[in-house]
Amino acid sequence: MSHKTLALLRFQLLRPFLEDGILLTEISRNNGIPLRTIRRWVQRYRLDGIAGLGRRSQSTKPRRTFESIEAIIEGFAFKKPRLSIAMIHRHVAVLAKKQKRPVPSYSSVYRIVQRLSPALMTLAHDGSKVYSETFDLIHRTDAEEANAIWQADHTLLDIWVLDGHGKSRKPWLTIILDDFSRAVAGFFLSFSAPSAIQTALALRQAIWRKPQSGWHVCGIPQVLYTDHGSDFTSQHIEQVLAELKIRLIFSAVGKPRGRGKIERFFGSLNQTFLSRYPGYSKPGAMTKAVLTLPTLAKELETYLIHEYNVTPHSATKQPPQARWESGGFLPQMPASLELLDLLLMTAVKARRVNQDRIQFMGMRYIDPTLAAYVGETVLIRYDPRDVAEIRVFFNDKYLCRAICQEIAGEVVALKEIMSARNRRRRELRQTVKDRRNAVNSLMEAKQWNPPMEETPELPPYQPSSKLKRYLHD
Repeated sequence: MSHKTLALLRFQLLRPFLEDGILLTEISRNNGIPLRTIRRWVQRYRLDGIAGLGRRSQSTKPRRTFESIEAIIEGFAFKKPRLSIAMIHRHVAVLAKKQKRPVPSYSSVYRIVQRLSPALMTLAHDGSKVYSETFDLIHRTDAEEANAIWQADHTLLDIWVLDGHGKSRKPWLTIILDDFSRAVAGFFLSFSAPSAIQTALALRQAIWRKPQSGWHVCGIPQVLYTDHGSDFTSQHIEQVLAELKIRLIFSAVGKPRGRGKIERFFGSLNQTFLSRYPGYSKPGAMTKAVLTLPTLAKELETYLIHEYNVTPHSATKQPPQARWESGGFLPQMPASLELLDLLLMTAVKARRVNQDRIQFMGMRYIDPTLAAYVGETVLIRYDPRDVAEIRVFFNDKYLCRAICQEIAGEVVALKEIMSARNRRRRELRQTVKDRRNAVNSLMEAKQWNPPMEETPELPPYQPSSKLKRYLHD
């Protein structure tokens, strides 16, 4: 085996320690390599990079000769298809005789081959995929206390729900799950595909105290464990987590083995919750949409609080809510809800305060506090599920909640306003189109030619005065 190939194989073994912070003792135990050897490889890598992981020649000639023979034996052991030790010994003996070197005994060849790491042998013979499935260290996310690790993920629910236009659609569910207790900390339902705003709204509900009695899960987690979805890798989410001092850990790309807990939750949700309702899309079940999205969200909230969080979990043998509260746990909370909103809620372009009001989406938002900020530029944030009010910030400090009086007291989603405007625009366009079509039909039916405008004849041009061109004119 070449020095470069050996160095790359050794680097693959060190990668979990170098990139993910996995302990060297765990790498040694899982790969059957002495801890002293692995530490020596790490030291050589830090000094000379990957090139330092290759085999080093020694100062004495006999030792260099022995290592060359050993490298040849390892090279034959790594060849595909796999060779028997007897065949390796024959090949090595032929090469040793040609180079006039001592022929190693069968027992020496056997000892060198048996000393090779199973991980290296698997990587050499079966490829990186089998090696990854067998030897890769998985972030198991086994939390030892509440709020140590939260898992986040999305799923398309197996139920048909009526949208605002009466059409049947399947909603997306975003879930935040506490790894230690299996308690649900927050969720968000939407017809839109997963995005950073959905993740932010689910985190907002998960982190802050719940107004619902019996749902006590809250606080800032130490770690958020999720996949490589674009919403989780967005700059907005990364900035939010950095501000809250939450460490973001991703599962391996295309390998969701470390996220089995939240995957099992989605599976049980289908069986124990969604299957109760009409519209559940399980084969052989009723598939006609009956529920609306707000109704499903309310039913899901009731299920999580009064059933799931208080029923003993099959793995922990404790109710998730009780396990989360065990040990006198005190969650770490943000300084205020306004600070949390500043980080998580949707930010729009800056707005100017005009005569005690802010204009947004064609609506007027007012609050007495704004009187002192007329002419100033402020930042507004809002919940797209309810735009009856907006939160106003000035120089990153919370000012007030401005209310739209026209829709005060109602819960109006931004999508409803946009849909109403789009619907009105379509109606106006259709009216214009109908009027034009009526005129065109009338003109075609009567073969009507519009009269040409007569251009009046102009009198010949006569200058008001004559210019004298000659002396006697």
